[in-house]
Amino acid sequence: MTQASVAPTASRGQTLNARRRDPQREQGTIARRMLVGALGVVALAAVWELYKLLGPKDGVVVGTLTVLPRTTDLAMPHVWTMFARVLEPVTGATNALPMWQAVLQASLFTLGIAAVGWLVGVSVGMALALLMQRFRLAESAVLPWIILSQTVPLIAIAPLVRRWGAQIHFGAFDWENWMSVALIASYLAFFPVSIGALRGLASPDAAHVDLMRCYSVGWWKTLWRLRLPASVGYLLPALRLAAASAVIGAVVAEVSIGLRGGIGRLIVEYAGSAGGDPGKPWAPIFGSVLVGLVAAAFVGLIGLFLRRFRRGEVAA
Repeated sequence: MTQASVAPTASRGQTLNARRRDPQREQGTIARRMLVGALGVVALAAVWELYKLLGPKDGVVVGTLTVLPRTTDLAMPHVWTMFARVLEPVTGATNALPMWQAVLQASLFTLGIAAVGWLVGVSVGMALALLMQRFRLAESAVLPWIILSQTVPLIAIAPLVRRWGAQIHFGAFDWENWMSVALIASYLAFFPVSIGALRGLASPDAAHVDLMRCYSVGWWKTLWRLRLPASVGYLLPALRLAAASAVIGAVVAEVSIGLRGGIGRLIVEYAGSAGGDPGKPWAPIFGSVLVGLVAAAFVGLIGLFLRRFRRGEVAA
């Protein structure tokens, strides 16, 4: 290769690196994503109100199957009714908390449990991925069971986890119900991490791996210097999916176990008031959405710290 041909190639590489590291470009990308997300919420509200205006009161029924919901105020309240109800007290009692405060407290409770489940799930998923990458026999033996584990419904295992946990006693330590919820959240969170991390750890080119072997670099240093940086593009989407799965697992487990104080239990309690207060059940639903957004935003912060290793992301 001539010197003249090397120079344009190097120049293009420097230009690409400059674009990747341009802070204004990154800020513009973040702003566009936020704008698209806000427009998506507005579009969803517009579709809701449009269907409520034009749709039949009894819903769209095909044969005996209801395809689209009813448009009455009890079944499908207006968007402004939902948001106005959030600012009102939970009940008519004089000492009742505002709805937004009650939902916020329950959301923080569920977010804390989901965070514990996410941390446990990420730790277990990364450990399994490292084990499967290191030993092919372990991958053949463990990977089918990891996939099979996600076929078990949460509603079936949540009461079992609670009952088994109630029998755990180590001195002054007693297993509490929120630990069962966190365990179920980690049960959902470890799967995308283990699969995404396994794909990422195996993503380096064979030439790069052979080069590390030629330099007599051990497995641990190859892992630290080559495989882990290469896995960031695979791991970040897996972490986001694990965060969403942990939130879903925590909410479902709270309902199944009957744990009070969380957003899952609040959804069940407020659903009983839908007949006379149609806007009330939607407040905890908005709270659960908020918990999911906060969880995804936390993973986004992790991505900012790892941006020097990001060369594009691969869907989990």
